[in-house]
Amino acid sequence: MKYPKEYLDEIKTRIKVSQVVGKTVQLKKRGKEFIGLSPFKNEKTPSFTINDEKEFYHCFSTGEHGNIFDFLMKTKSVGFGEAVKILAAEAGMQPYRFTNFDKKKDLRFQTYKKILQEYSEHFHQQIYKENNKEALDYLKKRNLNKGLIDEFKLGFVPWKNDFYKELLKKYSEDEINLTGLYYKSDKTGVFVDRFNSRIIFPINNIQGETVAFGGRIIKDGKLAKYINSPETEFYKKGNIIFNLDRAKNSRANTDEVIIVEGYMDVVSLHSSGIKNVVANSGTALTERQMSLIWRFFPNPIICLDGDISGQQAAYRISEKLLPFINEKNKIYFSVMPEGEDPDDFIAKNGKKEFLELLKEKSIIQSFIWNYNLSKISLNNPFEVSNFEKEIKKLTYSIQDETLKKYVLEDFLEKLKNLTPLQSSSQKLYYSKFTKKKNFKILNETKILHQKRKDLSKIQILEFSILYIILNNFKIAEKKIEELSKIKLLSEKNESLKNEVLTLLSEQIDKKTIQQKINTEYKMLIEEIKENSNIQIITQDKTDEGIFHMLDELIVDFKEQDNLKKIESLEKKLINNLDESSYSELIRLKSQINSE
Repeated sequence: MKYPKEYLDEIKTRIKVSQVVGKTVQLKKRGKEFIGLSPFKNEKTPSFTINDEKEFYHCFSTGEHGNIFDFLMKTKSVGFGEAVKILAAEAGMQPYRFTNFDKKKDLRFQTYKKILQEYSEHFHQQIYKENNKEALDYLKKRNLNKGLIDEFKLGFVPWKNDFYKELLKKYSEDEINLTGLYYKSDKTGVFVDRFNSRIIFPINNIQGETVAFGGRIIKDGKLAKYINSPETEFYKKGNIIFNLDRAKNSRANTDEVIIVEGYMDVVSLHSSGIKNVVANSGTALTERQMSLIWRFFPNPIICLDGDISGQQAAYRISEKLLPFINEKNKIYFSVMPEGEDPDDFIAKNGKKEFLELLKEKSIIQSFIWNYNLSKISLNNPFEVSNFEKEIKKLTYSIQDETLKKYVLEDFLEKLKNLTPLQSSSQKLYYSKFTKKKNFKILNETKILHQKRKDLSKIQILEFSILYIILNNFKIAEKKIEELSKIKLLSEKNESLKNEVLTLLSEQIDKKTIQQKINTEYKMLIEEIKENSNIQIITQDKTDEGIFHMLDELIVDFKEQDNLKKIESLEKKLINNLDESSYSELIRLKSQINSE
């Protein structure tokens, strides 16, 4: 039995190749791709690449190439059908049953797409007809040229057209009505075109197939400015993002996408050269829509109209989507000037000014804070109290526990600053990191050489590690893997360490190694000897004792390095709320706690 293309495409839309391969192969990011060791051949140098954008993997060692289904079939020794079942479950989709119902549904979908395609093509041509000049003039006034009109397949539906009758020659009434393009008039009982006298915007799925339409009136009046296709069996507003099929092609150049309110906003920005722009198809953004966007763009910017309704809509979106943010997937908000939308703004001010405006974007939690703060009087304790409750309630909705802790701590700190008369003894809900370690070896060396107290802890550790490596090649040889994983902060120290480890791994004669490094690193080696307090401790130690001592030094170095990073991150986070930095902070603290 053959799976419908749409079903397979949906799986590939929901699951990245790197997500599937990453369960088997350890991957490293390299530009827009991932690399790793081939799962099809033993190798030391990575030759296996994954491109999520193009939805394939490629092994340069063996020539193996394919998509997520191919990978599962080849690495798990399963058939295509089983691979589809496994990945469909992972994507949160119902299994395809191949029942008569499923077959009929697939046939209905094929017919559905054909009707919409014919409808789109027909009314796209209508926009160039002389009797529809008003519609074309409207688009030209909006700075849309023929190339852009053709690219988006914009069309115009004239009043009382006969295309319904044309469709009836090929399709049944039920098949046509399934599309939502027509509705039955209560007065006449005749089927009426839903988009009469409107410019139409084809709405495509992620594969670029038209599944619905948006329509805009030419002249503002009593009628709604925009209308959309009703939801159908094959069109769910909450699953589709307008223009994402085109915008995703720009992800090689940016990790940001601009989310606007209207179809015309998208087309206008696109015409100005801003290709990474989408719209939410006339509905509040859903988790499903954001999952689609995040797959291609981890840093979306919501840019709605600058009027009250636009800002209210933006806030409703922030409330709805806050639970789903994490260190990888963020949401930003850009506030348009009062009374303007992106279309108006770029028409008046141009692309450069618009991009400058976007630089002032606020991350979602900052937007939530500022929006709620603007609605209260700080002199009214009841309003402040409700404000605090609202902020806490929203924060508790965040699903990522570590991020939730940080956002709450940040908000509580801001709340405390709003009420400066509070007791100075008031503490944050989450205590600061205070754990300390006893660096036994480090303390011993400091006691032995007080004259070296001008050296930092990390410097002493680096010199101690290097001293043991330089004087105990056999021990260093056994610890190559661990030593390779730590990066000394001093560039010259790191260079010496890497040089020795490389020579040892190449099994160069120990005497030759000694001669080489003594020549190339003479001054540094003298500095190490002069400042290495560890040499006194190692004098009476056996090889086994020195081996364990090196182990301790490596652990101590990692911890000191982490503490240094923690200090830097905490300083950074005081001034700039950044989830990725906080996630790294939590990881480092957890690492120290576990040791």
